[in-house]
Parts: sequence; C-alpha cells; structure tokens
Amino acid sequence: MIEKILVANRGEIAIRVMRSCREMGIESVAVYSEADRTSMHVRYADEAYYIGPSPSNESYLVIDNIIEAAKKSGANAIHPGYGFLSENAEFSDRCEKEGIIFIGPSSYAINTMGDKITARKKMLSANVPVVPGTTEPIADIKEAVAYIKKIGLPVMIKATAGGGGKGMRLVTEEKDIVSAVTSAKSEALASFSNGDVYIEKYISSPHHIEFQIVADNHGNCVHLFERECSVQRRHQKVVEETPSPIMTEKVRVEMGKHAVAAAMAVNYSGAGTIEFIVDNDLNYYFLEMNTRLQVEHPITERVVGIDLVKTQINIANNKPLGFKQEDLKQTGHAIEVRIYAEDPDNNFIPNPGKIEHITEPLGLGVRHDGYVYAGYQIPIYYDPMISKLIVWATTRSEAIERLKRALYAYKITGIKTSIPFLNRILEVPDFIVGKYNTHFIQDNEKYLGPINKTHQRVEDIASIATFVDYLANLDKHKKQRYCKPQLGNWKTFGRKKNITRL
Repeated sequence: MIEKILVANRGEIAIRVMRSCREMGIESVAVYSEADRTSMHVRYADEAYYIGPSPSNESYLVIDNIIEAAKKSGANAIHPGYGFLSENAEFSDRCEKEGIIFIGPSSYAINTMGDKITARKKMLSANVPVVPGTTEPIADIKEAVAYIKKIGLPVMIKATAGGGGKGMRLVTEEKDIVSAVTSAKSEALASFSNGDVYIEKYISSPHHIEFQIVADNHGNCVHLFERECSVQRRHQKVVEETPSPIMTEKVRVEMGKHAVAAAMAVNYSGAGTIEFIVDNDLNYYFLEMNTRLQVEHPITERVVGIDLVKTQINIANNKPLGFKQEDLKQTGHAIEVRIYAEDPDNNFIPNPGKIEHITEPLGLGVRHDGYVYAGYQIPIYYDPMISKLIVWATTRSEAIERLKRALYAYKITGIKTSIPFLNRILEVPDFIVGKYNTHFIQDNEKYLGPINKTHQRVEDIASIATFVDYLANLDKHKKQRYCKPQLGNWKTFGRKKNITRL
C-alpha cells in the first residue's frame, strides 16, 4: 500500500501530483537541484531532498540520486510526472528492483511503445491503422530513396526513439532526401543516443488528436475521449482543447476503440495517451503512444470529471478501475494554454529572470497550474514553461471568451511571457470557428506575427513626455498631493492603458 510518494520532477507538475497526494492522505516528497532550492514545489511537499547541481543531467536525470532520496525519505512509491525519467524503462526496472512502486507502466510497455518502429509493428498486429511507412530503420540511403519513390513525396524522416520534434525532417523534393536522412540521424543520435530513423508518408493538412486511456492490472481499459492538439509551434503543443471541434460521434467511437486496443496490445497499466494523425476527411492513423501523464491532462479531467493522478495512484495500489466505458461522458468544453517565459516578438527566445509581480487569474471555470511567485528567479536550465491556464464552459464559444478574460487578468512583470501571443491566437478567425490543423501558426502569420514595436515605442515616448510636462506645471499643493506615497498599483494594473488621474 502506498504511504509516501516521491515526485521525481519539478515545477507545476510536481505540485499537481502533490495536491492529489494531499487529498488522498499520502505524504509527498520533493527533490530539487541547486537551481530549484527556492522553487514552490519544494515548499509545498512534506519533505524535500537535494539531488545535485542545476543541469538536469546531474540531478533530475540521475537515477541513483532519485533512488537514494526515496530511500532516505522512506518513500515507497515514485511518481515521475512527465519529461525527465517518466518514459525511462531503466528507471522503471530500477524502482522494481529496489522494492519501490513505480507509478506508471511496465518497462516492457515503455520500451515497446517508446521505439517508433516496434510500436508500428505492434499496432499493425493489433489492427490499429498506421501511417504508411517503413517497419525497419533506414540502413541504406539508396534503399531509402527507392522506397520514397515508391510511396511518393512528401514524407517525414523520423527518429525511432524520438519525441518533441527532434530527429524529424519533412522531405518534399527528391534532391533533399539524403540531407534530410543525414541530419535527422545526427540530431536523433545527439538527442536520444540512438541515430535510427525511419520513413513515414506525410499527411497533408494533418490534425493532431490524442486519446487519453487508463488501464488497471485486472484487464480493464477505457478511454477518456479525445484532445485536439493541432495548434503547435516547432512540433510543440501550444493550445489544447476537448472535445475536438472536428470530431464526429461515429469517428470518436471508432478512434476510442482503437486507442484501447493499442494500449491492451502491450498489456498497459496506468495512464497513457494514444496519439493519432487525422486528415481533413477524418481518416486517422496511429502516431505514437506517450507512456506517462500528459501536460494537457487537466482538460480531460475537467470535461470527464476524473482525477487522473488519483487514478494512477489507485492503479499502482493494484485497485481496479472504479468506472466502465459506459459510465464516462464529456460535459462542456475545456481549453488549455501553456504559459512560457519567452519573448514571442523576438523569435520566442527564452526569457528567464526574476518575477517582479504576478496576479493569477481567478473566477468561475478557471484553473491555474503553476509554480512561480513574486520574487522567484526562473532558472535557465529547464524548459521555459511556467504554468498552464485551463478554462471550462458549457460551450466552446463561451470557453474561448472565458479564456480571453482569464488571460487579460493574468499579469506577470519582470519577464517576457507568451501571454500576448496566446491572446492573438484567440482572435484568429480559423481558431474561433475551430477550422485549423498543425499548420495553423504558419498559415496565420498575419494575425500572429510580432507587433509593430516602432509604433509602440513612439506611443510610449509621447506618453512619457506628456506626463513630464503635466508634472512640471502642477502647483506646489497639487504636486505634493500627487506624489504622496501610494498603497500600490492595483488601480491601474489591469487596464490596457494606464490612466493618470489626480
């Protein structure tokens, strides 16, 4: 029986897991690197243990350090969150060897679905539709060229151990095949210590739709419906929503059954995600499986009403699922956006630094999963995502309006964030009507491009000049009254334009 859980992660996902632990009466243990000594997840946990220097390959990715912290704290289970060691089969095996419960699938499932070639073969044997492509890594460039000519361009060259867009190359012309294969193999080797790549037919106008599944140790497996994840930048998701605006009930049922079949083909246990690529005619193909909790899991929790972290813990405790497929339904509409510490008007360059002030959005239907606070110094060593903003409403149009309101109320100073870019996405006509695919961002650059900084600076200078002139002409009494110590800037902080009043 799980009594204490070490969360082998950091930031918002660590806090997310700890919240469910607290509700279940289970103690939580945080681990932290040098850069994360003052992180909120360290403060929130019941205990916290230092595991190494700031770089993740010297701390959060060091299995020995995580296991040692678990033993010192007396934690009898480990939740890996997402990223870092969450899909590391060696870590899962090590936990089992040390007598620690790994809150996730078996190493067999992780290995099988983590290798794209092996996963494709397994899906074919389970009659799950897959994108046409090779079932073996590219061993010879000439053979690769011949195969591509056979199935036709365009194609994707993809790393067998890939993820996050690394080791991927789109080939639209025959002359680029060799360079694409070479560069994809090189990037795959650097990113995953595995240079194997394979060929996959490229689906034009693709939609990225994934199905959340959960499976217990007693042969029960269900899906918790779909998430639409087609708003992406550099193969990284930016906005997710559920239900998908393109989905029909017939296709939803079919895809759900295939998602369950995919999970059962590897005797899956725990929470996982089956990702599909979908064309404009709603033909769908297996893309990959994420053998962990997803960043975007909160929108599923909101429309289905299931706490996925609690479900993971109960499964790890060998409990059967407390619900069947027919018990589940989608209620309302939920959207999630990811807030990054980056400058969207400067090629999205990361913008770590000290947060001077933060006002989190509140109100009906709003959930904020974050970990930063006023005075916190965002480190340079990790992914720049600082929070997730999730909204729910009875309809999609109402959810969009609620998200606009929540983003307007979300104030962070001291660093640049992606909030202005997210605001622009919500104003794009294609997004408003739900007609978009994975090319959404590049297809809508006229709406999403950088603002005209020159005009903005001219306005700022004019405002400052007017303000200085105004102060210079105040009589002494008014100047003293205006310059009295103020209680704060709450009165004008939320306005689009500050208004100077006496």
